[in-house]
Amino acid sequence: MGTYLRNAWYPAAWSRDIGRALMKRRLLEEDVVLYRTEAGTVCALEDVCPHRLMPLSLGKLEGDTIQCGYHGLTFDCSGKCVRVPGQDVIPQTARVRAYPIHENMGLAWIWMGDPAKADPSHVFDLPQYHDASWSAVEGDALEVAANYLSLADNLCDPSHVSFVHLSTLGNAQSEDIPVHFEVIPEEHKVLTWRWIIDAPAIPLFQKFGNFRGNVDRWHYYHYYAPNIAIIDFGSALTGTGAPEGKRGDCIQVFACHFLTPVDESHSIDYWLHVKNFHADEAMNRALSDQFRLAFNEDKEILEAIEVNERRLPGRRQIRLAIDGSPIRMRKMVSDMIGSEAPTESKAA
Repeated sequence: MGTYLRNAWYPAAWSRDIGRALMKRRLLEEDVVLYRTEAGTVCALEDVCPHRLMPLSLGKLEGDTIQCGYHGLTFDCSGKCVRVPGQDVIPQTARVRAYPIHENMGLAWIWMGDPAKADPSHVFDLPQYHDASWSAVEGDALEVAANYLSLADNLCDPSHVSFVHLSTLGNAQSEDIPVHFEVIPEEHKVLTWRWIIDAPAIPLFQKFGNFRGNVDRWHYYHYYAPNIAIIDFGSALTGTGAPEGKRGDCIQVFACHFLTPVDESHSIDYWLHVKNFHADEAMNRALSDQFRLAFNEDKEILEAIEVNERRLPGRRQIRLAIDGSPIRMRKMVSDMIGSEAPTESKAA
């Protein structure tokens, strides 16, 4: 079984997908069943009946409770068994684990660690998501056959954009631009960035930015350990002062990536984008299609790397200057996992 930080909030599913039907999800190598109560609250329970280990997700909803499909044991949202057909006495051990859930930014976030430490105020929030002058568009739940830390490497690495995403997010003008990074321990954050000055707009902004001339372009990769990446990128016409902070006339996008480890070799990237302009449904769909194309390019590369890492265990990889940010990110995650007391590694 893999090692994960459990005292953290992970996306379990898009809120839009959770309804009055039992939904099974696997997170951190644990199976969870999700559903909404009649009042609209999301419930999350361990997906196993303690009697014969039947998955509860194969049962059915009875009001706000789940009835096991094998012998009818029924559990409420707290995980307590409230009915055993054929007997009045309910064993004290007849219960399943219930997980804290909090909804924000279109996602249902789950806490897999010690429930007493599940503070909803620590669920990630991007202020621009709620700002009426910005617009948010939900994306997909991209399944990637790779470890979530490989996705994290990618999301701490602006340099790959110049080679992987030439049709969408990058161009050759940025190939030799150095990357800078900063570790911010108090926020469990690694910030990576670079500016490309006086260069043609990337294909995405050529389509949606209507630039007439070269631009100054920025990438700020905000990675919050263990599983959140917010990529602030945008462009303004060269000479209008964007590097000095004058961005009143620019196109700016936050590409948000919220990662969920499924197991050691599978992850889910819940992504959405928040932009400083409004668009009609057709343009939003076209913009999402461009992101979908780019993120599938990442998926193809990361899955190929995963295959080689498993085929060549112990193969030493060379390190380059651009690896500084991913290396610090991995150390931060490792330190956070190490700081969890053994008794908290999997709270009952």
